[in-house]
Amino acid sequence: MSRAIPRPSLSALLVAALALLPAALSAQDAETGSLTIELNAQEQVEAGCKLSFLARNGAGGDIAKAVYETVLFDGNGQVERLTLFDFGTLPAGKPRLRQFVVPGAQCDALGQILINGASTCEAGELGADACTRGLTLSSRTDVEMLG
Repeated sequence: MSRAIPRPSLSALLVAALALLPAALSAQDAETGSLTIELNAQEQVEAGCKLSFLARNGAGGDIAKAVYETVLFDGNGQVERLTLFDFGTLPAGKPRLRQFVVPGAQCDALGQILINGASTCEAGELGADACTRGLTLSSRTDVEMLG
């Protein structure tokens, strides 16, 4: 005796699809109107610690120049150094990889990186706060990004 497998009704499928819609829209909104910076990789090189950041500009227009005041903390939460990272031009809707070598730093000693604010933000009609408004930070490494 074979048993029929129940199929979901069309209305049940629509309800399920509509339930997922707010999450999809929220993810889309997070990318639109904001700037995201991800610490993508770190590599120990002879000169120091090379940090690779992936920046995505969803602010709705080009950013001509973005320079961030950046604080590096060791694994104990103590300030290791305060520096400026010049991300340069960040075109709208295009990801950009930016790499910085922190002279004399040991990658395995880093615990956190704080984006303390924008030292320079040239964003035309987007306004001077375009580099920090809605800034989203993340990390694919063991180093935590703060902002």
